[in-house]
Amino acid sequence: MNDTIAKFGYPATLIAEYDHWVVLLRPAQPTLGALVLAAKSDATAFGDLLAAAHAELKVATSAIEAALSQAVGYTRINYLMLMMVDPHVHFHVLPRYDGERMGAGLAVTDTGWPGPPDLAQAVKLGDAQIAALTGWLKPYFA
Repeated sequence: MNDTIAKFGYPATLIAEYDHWVVLLRPAQPTLGALVLAAKSDATAFGDLLAAAHAELKVATSAIEAALSQAVGYTRINYLMLMMVDPHVHFHVLPRYDGERMGAGLAVTDTGWPGPPDLAQAVKLGDAQIAALTGWLKPYFA
């Protein structure tokens, strides 16, 4: 695993794993169910990923969308590839909705709805909340 994956709390935040990608709980939740979809490789440019990683992106995003649809009931989903601080290829995956959603004892309001996501208002999770949300979301990926 690369440094970007480690920075997002792997292995404690691991929700699903594929050959070329991991799905991690985002430790700061701008919306409930916010994830990080990170490439396992050391690539720092999207175009540098192997063709197999690009093909597997279809599998990973389909699983993410099905799982978050059930868990959160989002209206839209945003994939943000920012890579400004953390250089390895990864997306911030944000389910978007009007109002508040609850899961694993945590309530999160999408404060940016219906505009761009408001990352500054993210709920920062403690270790117990990370464990609870990760445990809550994993079965949706089974």
